[in-house]
Amino acid sequence: MAEYDKNFDKKILIVTSVEVEQTAIVKSLKDDFRFRVETLGVGPMLAAAKTAEYLTKDTYDIVINMGIAGGFPNVANIGDVVVASEVVAADLGAESPEGFKPIEQLGFGKSHFECDNKLAKELINKIDQQTDVKAHLGTILTRSTVTGTVETMEQLQKQVPGAAAEAMEGFGVATAAQLARIPFFEIRAISNPVGPRDRGAWKINEALVSLTKVSAILKEVF
Repeated sequence: MAEYDKNFDKKILIVTSVEVEQTAIVKSLKDDFRFRVETLGVGPMLAAAKTAEYLTKDTYDIVINMGIAGGFPNVANIGDVVVASEVVAADLGAESPEGFKPIEQLGFGKSHFECDNKLAKELINKIDQQTDVKAHLGTILTRSTVTGTVETMEQLQKQVPGAAAEAMEGFGVATAAQLARIPFFEIRAISNPVGPRDRGAWKINEALVSLTKVSAILKEVF
């Protein structure tokens, strides 16, 4: 991915999947003209298409995908935030008797996008210094199907060592940003553990509060 040249006159597009995420972010950024916060809908295909549409309607210098996500146990807990070191399309490839083969092994494309880790680490440091939110630098997976079993969770951890969070839009947004040659970041507040699907264990409000707190830090870092 392209690197971000910090300049406080630049314009930043933040995209979320749903309106409650957008609302949580706007609470902290509504007074900063540099940021535009838009919704995409759910899933990587719609995320890629809508991000590309936004990028053709105006000029932006950076794209950030933000929202809530599932966190991998013992890596990112509910209420924590994960800032992506890279985004991985974890189901883009093929099954085989030897296990899952990412699309790179098939010779058909790319399933990983790296982010600007220097700026990501700066963001994490400021989150740690200025908020009560625990922030992590790690890999965020993009999947079209949300994980709902221990078996799939363990398979993903084996397939992508160091996976910290799972969501459904990041790789699509990153694809559109790469084609437009614009730096990309993904930031996710954890609302639930990755694993057996249990809506009763989801803490969406707690994650949205963390998202609002972290959004305020963006004004300093970007």
